[in-house]
Amino acid sequence: MTTKPPSGARRRRTKASSPAYALDTQVGFVLRQAMQRHTTIFGARMGEDLTATQWAALAKLFEIGACSQNLLGRHTAMDAATIKGVVDRLAKRALVETRPDPDDGRRLVVALTAEGLALVERCIPVANEITDETLGPLSAEERELFLALLDRLK
Repeated sequence: MTTKPPSGARRRRTKASSPAYALDTQVGFVLRQAMQRHTTIFGARMGEDLTATQWAALAKLFEIGACSQNLLGRHTAMDAATIKGVVDRLAKRALVETRPDPDDGRRLVVALTAEGLALVERCIPVANEITDETLGPLSAEERELFLALLDRLK
């Protein structure tokens, strides 16, 4: 005796009827897996009790100098609420300081403190090692191409 599946039940696909959509080949899925790998490496190696978003803010301030909180958010791909939370947490740790912009009182300027600067300088070699480990499976040429291609997707 054979039983029929309930009406509306989905059939499970077999290899013979493979789907037109395979998750393992989708860019978002593969990028998420690569990001999970990088996040694991970052968490294991960075230390200093820093999140990736906090490191991004500190590194960008080191790179460009003091700037408005809004501009820092744009430079680090964080929305206004996220960058505010990041800056607030870094300020509580005395790694950054904020002050009103002398040219526009509505704007907040964020700058590294001496302690923040020292931390960034200590962490730069580790951050470079994290990048090297993340990209470890790739040759130098592949790394360059990979980063260039990702840049085009932004």
